Amino acid sequence: MALADLFIWLFAIGIPVVIILIVFGIRTIRPTERGIVERMGKYHAFYGPGMVILIPFIDSLVKVNITEEMVNAEKQEVITSDSLNAMVDAQIYFKVQPDEESVKKSQYAVNDYHYQIVQLARTTLRAIIGSMTLTEANTSRNKLNQLLAQELQEQTKLWGIQVVRAELKEIQPPEDVQKTMNRVVIAEKEKVAAMDFATAVETQADGQRRAAIKQAEGQKQAAVLAAEGEATAILRIADAKAKEIQVVNDSADKHFKGNAVTLRRIEMAEQVLQSNSKVIVPEGSDLVNIVGEAAGLVPLPTKGKKE
Repeated sequence: MALADLFIWLFAIGIPVVIILIVFGIRTIRPTERGIVERMGKYHAFYGPGMVILIPFIDSLVKVNITEEMVNAEKQEVITSDSLNAMVDAQIYFKVQPDEESVKKSQYAVNDYHYQIVQLARTTLRAIIGSMTLTEANTSRNKLNQLLAQELQEQTKLWGIQVVRAELKEIQPPEDVQKTMNRVVIAEKEKVAAMDFATAVETQADGQRRAAIKQAEGQKQAAVLAAEGEATAILRIADAKAKEIQVVNDSADKHFKGNAVTLRRIEMAEQVLQSNSKVIVPEGSDLVNIVGEAAGLVPLPTKGKKE
């Protein structure tokens, strides 16, 4: 009986112990986390994703998020190098490195890296913008973001943290300065518009000038072609007349003997007839011979009379 009672008591005690072990001794770590087990307040082991078995009331598990996180550096007033006040705000993106050493640093090298990185970003931002003019800060945001991220990475490397990037949300100058900057921007845009208009007018004028030159060159070429055509026509006409005269001379040489004397007699006869002079032509005589003799030319032989 005593032995049976003992087993009953052991079973009654063992069930709660097992339940306590299950409830307090088994933990799970997600893929986005890493775990640090501390035993009796001291670092004991590092765990990746999966199940972790702890000794209840002796071991404790600290889970660390290793995904990218964002903190807001909160809006603050800074003074630029040209003594102007501006309200600035920035966002910092960072993550804890997943290796054991970096996870340990994030827990043991810094008290609260979320809070401290915000304060560090605020002071670093004031220092960087304080070395720039307001115009430089507004026009060099990419450079400013890179400088801020580099400074934060350098100062948080002992925390096991990687600063992914830093982004300046806004730089808000005083109201009067903002109005002046707006007027400057408007003036610059008007200047650019005026220059573009002048360029367009100049381009149009240049186009018209080129068109006029092309038209004048076309007219000149047309005149030259017309003159060349006219000269060619004159030459062809002169050549035709020369050929005509040559044909006449060739015919005269072929059909008339002493063509020069004959042509002269014909010319004299034509002149006499045109002056309405009276010429008596004896029977059996040639008009050409009579006129030629009057002009002192040798008469042409005449053909005998037909019987």
